[in-house]
Formats: sequence, structure tokens, C-alpha cells
Amino acid sequence: MSGAVLHLDDLRVPVETGGASRKAQLTIEADGSLRLRAAVDVATEELTQFLTAKRDWVYRKLAEKEVLQHEPVTKEFVEGEGFLYLGRSHRLKLADDDGPARLERGRLVLPRSGIGEEHVIAWYQRCGKAWLRPRVSSWAERVRVAPVAIEVADLGRKWGSATAGRRVRIHWATLQLSPPLVDYVLVHELAHLREAHHGPAFWQFLGRVMPDYDERKRELAHRGGGLWFGGAS
Repeated sequence: MSGAVLHLDDLRVPVETGGASRKAQLTIEADGSLRLRAAVDVATEELTQFLTAKRDWVYRKLAEKEVLQHEPVTKEFVEGEGFLYLGRSHRLKLADDDGPARLERGRLVLPRSGIGEEHVIAWYQRCGKAWLRPRVSSWAERVRVAPVAIEVADLGRKWGSATAGRRVRIHWATLQLSPPLVDYVLVHELAHLREAHHGPAFWQFLGRVMPDYDERKRELAHRGGGLWFGGAS
């Protein structure tokens, strides 16, 4: 089977055969290309199932590689700096009051006494949770699950997570994305309350709930590297 090429969505996966181990190995090269190595007697159907089960891992690693290929995005907390929220950029305005960070007339208003990334991140968390709450209810009904809570937090390089206690967590940085991409992250995690692992059943179920999830997943991988995850210049 050496020289064969499989496909994961629109990604080409060349297959190399050799070695005594029947355990397939999937690697992502420095340029982002995929390579699959397996014993010569492993059936194509088995390799295809293996790739399907690895789909989420592949896209997560490609997104991480996209992030690493970019210089980390930093922000200056000065008048006019842009901050994305739900896909739209809002210019920073510094105010002389003591109120919380907030949106006013399309500007992100930050009190001069509260300059710093922690105040902006707290704003993403507060506003993001309020924005997400009705969407969780709507999507949960379609997914047929009952999450006990929605949280917006710092999850490192994970867009979201779903816990065994049926808590759904979304990274605050996700709120910089457009609503369709935030919805993808949300629905992905809600689906984990039905299917814990990224096997074929998970992706089939996600496809029934959100038929264009592949397109959203690819766009998320493309745009993720350009987001701000905290840090000042």
C-alpha cells in the first residue's frame, strides 16, 4: 500500500508502509503536511477509521502550528487599540471614571484607573458568558443535552472543554471570533456531553446537528493564530 494517498476531509495523507508493528502512526510535518505510517497488512478501511478518529487531534495540532507560525499577538492599552469581539473590531477609549470595562457606541471603554489586560479579559468573560447563555439553551435543545453550567475561562490553547459534571467551558479568547465560529466551539463541546470521544460516532452526530461543521472547523484553524491570548507590547 506504500505510495497510496488517503484523505481526511480536504487534507492529503500519504501512506508509508513498513515495520513490524501494526499500530498506525500519524505525524504532522513542519510544513503542516500529514504522513501516515502503517504495517503493510493493515487494511485501507482500518486506516481510514484511524484517520477519522484522529480528526480532532489533527485540526487541533494544525491550529497550534498556525499559532506558532505567527508572532504572538500583543496589545497596547492606549487610545485607538483594536480589540475583537464576536468578529468585530472595537477601538479602545480610555475614560476618567471608575466603571468597569464596557462597550459604548462601538468603542471598548476602559477606565484609566483600570488599564491592564486583566480588566479586558474580565470584560470578555463577563460579556461572553451573558452572550453565550441563550445560545447554550438553544443549541442544547437541538443536541438534546442539559449542561449544568456555562463558564468562560482561560483554557490555555484549548477553545473549549466539557467536564464529566456537564459543565461547558469556553476560552475567553474564543469570543473574538465571529458568532458562527463561536457556535462551532460551543456545539462541539455540547456534543461531548453525548459522545465523550472523537470517534466516528461523535463526528457523525456533530454532522447531523451542524452540517457545515467541517467548514467552520477549517476556518477556526485558519483564524485562530491571529487572535489575542493576552499579553501587552
